[in-house]
Amino acid sequence: MKTDVILVFSTVPEEEMARAIAESLVEEGLAACVSILPGLESHYHWQGKKEISKEYLLMIKAPAEAYPRLEARILALHPFECPEIISIPVGQGYAGYLDWIRDSARPQD
Repeated sequence: MKTDVILVFSTVPEEEMARAIAESLVEEGLAACVSILPGLESHYHWQGKKEISKEYLLMIKAPAEAYPRLEARILALHPFECPEIISIPVGQGYAGYLDWIRDSARPQD
């Protein structure tokens, strides 16, 4: 049973940036909750060069309808030219928690 809730992942290079984005998304009603996981090490190629970066992962819980505005806000705040912003639909979950996400995230106009 597919729900109307999404989990969005984004990584940032600094803890302060992770907190600023998390605070903005929650305060603006674009996300119900943003969890910050420190200690990631990402390995990738960028502009033809092998990179290894220390990063912070944002796990953003939001209603699916908020995605376009949520993505736009992350892009406005993010320091990377091509930031990771990946949305995964939540297939199942505890109904009470999913209701809380829908009720808590109310985009402000």
